[in-house]
Amino acid sequence: MEPPIDRIRISQNAREQLLKLKRATRIEHWNVLCRWALCKSLAEPTPPSIINIVTDSNVEMTWQVFAGNLSDILIVALKQRCYNDGLSTDKETLATQFRLHLHRGIGYLAGDPKLKKLEDLLLLVNYHEKLHE
Repeated sequence: MEPPIDRIRISQNAREQLLKLKRATRIEHWNVLCRWALCKSLAEPTPPSIINIVTDSNVEMTWQVFAGNLSDILIVALKQRCYNDGLSTDKETLATQFRLHLHRGIGYLAGDPKLKKLEDLLLLVNYHEKLHE
């Protein structure tokens, strides 16, 4: 399945937020935190706000590094979310929505005052599961 974007870059603000998350969770790799962030945003009921994201940090990775063996699953989840939000699933829309969801998710995770260690991140999964029971 073709990814929505080949290279992923994030904003300087998102980089700072990811550094905060790395310290709190002890998760070393940007890609793992970014996957969590994307999933966090995709799980939110509202679409992300349309904002201009300046990708001015030195954090960059390929889609393959970002997604790993979850590539097809993440692409399908993004396409489904675009469909649910009444958006097209063309490559440009998917790329834009990916960036918006990724940055919103990073902001949500970094801004969560209860997220102070890895276990708190894992509790987010249980919380979302209970909401959808």
